[in-house]
Amino acid sequence: MNLLYFYLLFLVHPYISFWWHFFEASGRKKWEALVPGYNYYVAFKITCEKPWWSLLMIIPGIHLCMWAVVNTSIVRKFGYYSPLDTIQGIFFPYVLFYKIFSSKQEPKPVTNWANTKETEDRKWGDHIILFMTLPVIGHALAFLFSLQVFKRDKPGRKSHVKEWGDSLMFALIAASIIRTYVFEPFQIPTGSMEKSLLVGDFLFVNKTAYGAKVPVTPLSFPLVHNTVPWINVRSYSTLETCNYWRIPGYANIERNDVVVFNFPAGDTAVYDPRVPDGLMGHNYHDILNNEALILFQQQNQPTQSDSSANIKLAKEFISNIEFWKSKARKMLSEKKIAHDMSTGKTISHFGLIYRPVDKRENYVKRCVGLPGDWMEIKQSILYVNDKPAYVPENQNIRYAVTNFGELNYKAMMEKYGLERSRNDYQFDQSRNCHIMELTQTQLKQLQKDFPDARFNKELQPQYADNLYYKPTALDWLNNIHYFPNDFYINNTATDFTRFQIPSRGQTVKISKTNIAWYRRIITAYEGHSLDEKADGIYIDGKKTSSYTFAMNYYWMMGDNRYNSADSRFWGFVPEDHIVGRASLVWFSKSIDPTIGIRWDRIFKWIE
Repeated sequence: MNLLYFYLLFLVHPYISFWWHFFEASGRKKWEALVPGYNYYVAFKITCEKPWWSLLMIIPGIHLCMWAVVNTSIVRKFGYYSPLDTIQGIFFPYVLFYKIFSSKQEPKPVTNWANTKETEDRKWGDHIILFMTLPVIGHALAFLFSLQVFKRDKPGRKSHVKEWGDSLMFALIAASIIRTYVFEPFQIPTGSMEKSLLVGDFLFVNKTAYGAKVPVTPLSFPLVHNTVPWINVRSYSTLETCNYWRIPGYANIERNDVVVFNFPAGDTAVYDPRVPDGLMGHNYHDILNNEALILFQQQNQPTQSDSSANIKLAKEFISNIEFWKSKARKMLSEKKIAHDMSTGKTISHFGLIYRPVDKRENYVKRCVGLPGDWMEIKQSILYVNDKPAYVPENQNIRYAVTNFGELNYKAMMEKYGLERSRNDYQFDQSRNCHIMELTQTQLKQLQKDFPDARFNKELQPQYADNLYYKPTALDWLNNIHYFPNDFYINNTATDFTRFQIPSRGQTVKISKTNIAWYRRIITAYEGHSLDEKADGIYIDGKKTSSYTFAMNYYWMMGDNRYNSADSRFWGFVPEDHIVGRASLVWFSKSIDPTIGIRWDRIFKWIE
């Protein structure tokens, strides 16, 4: 249900709940119950003596909690404390409100906590509220602090269940507001931003800079992202939904900002809580293509050499890709099996999950391209608007190093800052060389200290640059792994065709030759139907030769250029996926136990 319907419910709620009787019985004027907004101010003042809580009714997601608070407080003011009364007060209070109105009941005195009967009357209702606030953990805390060592010699004090229910509820509400609209902690899980950001860095993401976006699914369990830990259930409800809009920020996204965003290709995922992050690879669409190819190969065994037979098979697979993808999709969703790409063995999993924009996995990359920019990569050098792009101090490139001699692991760490545990260097026996991930500073230091060594940049050139090269079947199939994920558009991690990033309001000509760049924008991000027919392109059932973009888009890349799953693989990042700017490393611990806490990175600003 859309967010607006809940606000409409809040407006009419005091009228259909007969609040004027409650107000009059509590010593207020009847008319106060009829003034929108002000009636909630008065209701919170009467029940909780905290009228400012009514302001929280404005905040999506939080407003449902506060609505439940005010309703439960009202029915309790009239003596309804039982578990059933409490559940009604939280979810559907109208039966109780009618009972109170029809029998003209008067408010009861405030609970006398020194009276055993009154305390017992509300005991299990308080347990319900504590459980709804923080299941199991809340009761564990209440039990712990009910032990003799924590008891206070104060007559008539509230029960620990009541105290912890109230305290935890508003602590979690405050934390949710801060986490959703101000800043959010985030841990670097992979090495895609090394060596600017390291695995084990803990960040604060500033959501006010670009403007905090209102969650698409505001009603969710506090302090977790999309899954409740340990029990592996989703943390959000789709009962309440919201269209994309963003609170105004004080800055725009600038080129080279380090940005946290929701993973654009994460609308669908292969779910398996046995693997890290509960996902079997984050990019479901790439998994789907691989599974389709495996199913095809199982029925059409290719020969060992890349012969004309293989070319014919590749063409057959490409021309029937949607058929094989549908079979793969069915296998993943119904049979719940996938293939281990390294061994070829099948793996059972728990099926597919579908996630709204705000609940997709959080990624962090550097924004290297803004709406309207022209981008190109040549021999690992990024060009923006036909000029070499800014190179971050800690951006690293992969080199094959020969004539280097023996590695001194201690010196590599202490003198050059290269960590073995994060694969900054390793030996390739097949080529008899060291593979090193180096910043420009590290490269210059090593070249100076090892003058006989040869540092050769590792490249994946485009075959499209060679007019005399005839693409093989393997080339066509490899193309689908790089954006725009089309068999006949040749991009690699180090060499990328010149293209423009779409901007809001921009109109482009579309045809069979360039539609691959815009397919996902048109369908997944901007919600249109797309049909590519023999006689042309149809959007929402109408034949067209142009398209106007509804959103701004960005190009994100990791500073660890050879070990980053970024826009080169899955494309543009829509503006509604932007979470915030990565601002501060507040803690850092290496996965290498010999290094431990990185004290020099604690409270370090991100550039």
